[in-house]
Amino acid sequence: MSGHYRRDGPARRPAAVSTGSRAQPGRRSQGAAWERNVAAARQFHTREGHLTVPRQHVEDVDGQPERLGQFVDNSCRRAAKLSAQRRADLDARAMRW
Repeated sequence: MSGHYRRDGPARRPAAVSTGSRAQPGRRSQGAAWERNVAAARQFHTREGHLTVPRQHVEDVDGQPERLGQFVDNSCRRAAKLSAQRRADLDARAMRW
């Protein structure tokens, strides 16, 4: 087997193909991901009274982990590219830009 890579172990399943309007299990649209992250920010802000989130913080929302720290950090870095509505969503939670 010169130059070939052989992988022993369980076979990988091929990536799911889009089936029209049905959502793929485990995949979220960009809008759905935004809503989940804003829900995590709302929950954190209600509990802590601020939105100063450590980068590694993971917030549990309805039994699902959301990487809130990464979301807040990335949102700050990309603030100029966010729509007015998305900035308003975060401003309502006392986001520190």
